[in-house]
This record gives sequence, C-alpha cells and structure tokens, in this order.
Amino acid sequence: MRDRQNYVFIGADVHKEQHTVVIINCWSEVLGDFTFESKISEYPKVIEKINEVIPYGLVPIWGLEDVCGNGRSLAVFLKENGYTVKEVNPSFSSSERKNHATTKKNDYWDAKCIADVLIRKLNELPEATPNDLYWTLKQFVYRRDSLVKSATTAKIQLHEQLVKNYTSYKKFFSNIDGSTALDFWEKYPSPTTLKGVTVIELRNFLRKASKNSCSTNKATTILELIEGDGDTFREYQNSRDELVKSYVRSLKYYQEEIEKLNKEIKGIISNLDYKLETLTGVGTVTASQLIAEIGDINRFKSAEKLAQYAGIAPVRFSSAGKGKDKKSKQGNRNLNGVLYFLAMQQIQISKQSKMPRNEILYEYYQRKLTEGKTKVQALICIMRRLVNIIFGMMKNKTEYVKEYRHNRIVS
Repeated sequence: MRDRQNYVFIGADVHKEQHTVVIINCWSEVLGDFTFESKISEYPKVIEKINEVIPYGLVPIWGLEDVCGNGRSLAVFLKENGYTVKEVNPSFSSSERKNHATTKKNDYWDAKCIADVLIRKLNELPEATPNDLYWTLKQFVYRRDSLVKSATTAKIQLHEQLVKNYTSYKKFFSNIDGSTALDFWEKYPSPTTLKGVTVIELRNFLRKASKNSCSTNKATTILELIEGDGDTFREYQNSRDELVKSYVRSLKYYQEEIEKLNKEIKGIISNLDYKLETLTGVGTVTASQLIAEIGDINRFKSAEKLAQYAGIAPVRFSSAGKGKDKKSKQGNRNLNGVLYFLAMQQIQISKQSKMPRNEILYEYYQRKLTEGKTKVQALICIMRRLVNIIFGMMKNKTEYVKEYRHNRIVS
C-alpha cells in the first residue's frame, strides 16, 4: 500500500446512536462527510453515498476506533463486504487533534483526525478483527467483574450491620457470606429475633440450611456467644433488621448470577482450547480475563509485541546518547493488572507445604533480587516471563506442564 494515491481514506467516529465518517484523499483533501444512524440497515445506504463521491478507480480504506465496542457492528459489516478496515488507537487520533494550532472536538473533526492518522500510519495499524467469540467472552468477563464488585460492597455493608447486632458474629461461621450463614442472617438478623428460640429449634434450622453439616454443638455455640455479648438491642432495631435482610438477598442474587456466568465463561473458553488453566495460579476466571484482554493471539507477531500491549516492556528515554529505561504506564492496564496478580501468585510460598507455588519462577525471582533489582523490578521480570509463557501457550495451544514446568529458565 505504498501508492497511497490509489486509495481514499475513510475515518469513522463511532457512537452508540450515530456514526460520522469523513472521506479524504492521500493529500488530506476532504471529498465528503456523512452522519448516519448506527443501524445495520443504514450501512448499505451509506456505502452507496460514499461510492458516489469517491473518484473512479480509487479503493476505500476504513479506519475505526473501538472496533469491539460502538464500532463493532460497522466493522463486521465492512469486513463481511470485503473492505479493508484498520483499527486506530484512540491515542493516535488524540495526538492528531493536539497537533493543530486550535484544538477542536466534534464528531466531524474526530473522524477527520482518524482519517489523517490512517494515511500516515497505514502500514502500522492492525487489521480490525471484531471476532464474535472474543467479544462475547469480554462482555461476560466485564459483567462478572461488575457483579463481584457489587457483591464485595454488599458484604462490607453486611459486616457493618452485623457487628452492631452480633458482637461475636465472626465466630458463628467461617464465612459470613456462605450459604448457611446467609440463611441464618436472613432468618435471624439480630439477637432480638432469636428470643425464645431453643437449641433444638436452632439446630434443626441450621441442619436444613447446611444440608446436615451443622450439629447441635454449632447451635449451642451461637447461643452462648450471643448471651456473652450482652444486650445489643438499639432504637429502630426492626428497621436495621430489614436492612440486613436486604443485604443478604443482594448477596444471594450476586452469588447465583456469578455462578451462572462462570458456567457460561467456562463453556466459551473451552471452545478456544488454550489450556491456560494448566499454568500455576490460573483458574477459569483468570484464564478468561487473560483471553478477553488479549483477544486473538495471532494479532501479535511476537511476545515482545504482547508485552508492549500489556504495558510491561520498558520505554527508553534518552538524549545526546544518554538515557535509561523506565517503567511504562501505557498499554492495556486491565491486562497489566491480571499479569501483576498472577506474577504475585508465582512467587508465593504455600502455607501447607512451605514450598514455592512455582519453584522455577520463584528461583528466577530470587536470582533477580541477588542481581541488585528491587522487588518491584524483579516482579516485573516475572510478569515479562509470564508473557512469554502465555504467548507460547496460546500460539501453540500447548499445556504449561509439558512445555515449561520441567525446563529451567535462563535470563
């Protein structure tokens, strides 16, 4: 595509309800612009309008931001109809806007800036790949993350109420949001609701709630702890009891929805057959987070490119032949966060066996420390090594056990 005079460049500023496109030639002259509804039924009409303003013989190339979000349906339509579609990083179009003496911000100008970026970086920009499978997985992962955050908030709020009602509530159950515990809080949100309840009655309730795993000892212990706490009754106790029940209902809902999403996510990633769960510390949730953020591994030519995308590869700052590498704060921060917590798990010591969870990476981490690196720098080295491993596993669809665990890592 070196002969840019043979093409026209179409920049699209995409939104939920409408899209704006600007058509320019290789000299950045505007040939036309359109605003249209973001409906699939409108796309063929827009193509007809664009063909009317494009000089005969020139080939259109599209540039879109957010091809997995607001621009997804347009990108899919264009790809299905044989058009070349490039994915434009929003940082490029943002820089293009700032390069002008007067900074503008409107749909037309945004689309024009995208088209200008398309001309200058045509050979660098990646092909848009709006894959339905990866896009769907990402929506499930984000939905699950949202529910987990909501459940955490509800759990904290439940703690705040229980500590006022049951001073020793943490000794009742191992987890306050376990199924038996939630049934108990909903039935008996405060000691007031337990007045007149005998050990036998409480035992029968707990047995049913726990599916016969709780005994008379548990009922006795709870009643003794409540008696030892003293009278915790306060004004508006009935209203606060309803608040406890509300938090319990919310937690039950979140847990049920998260479990349903887990099953759907597991089914989706099984179709990809990446085997990431064989890597130490990676379960279905972490594997889905990695795949959702990375997407199609084939869009990365090397592990180095993936590291840059994750914001792990250092950035070189230099002048007059002098400089140093600095930590990058760019890239996909969601993926960076997943890799950070995964790296932390690799160097953890198991409480039971007193052995490192991943002996090879733990030794690698210790070696970096002896070389003079700080703990943060050594952890980044682990993250970078994980990128190499994950890239190889996804590229070749191999298991970590067979490929890496028995091989020593060399720097």
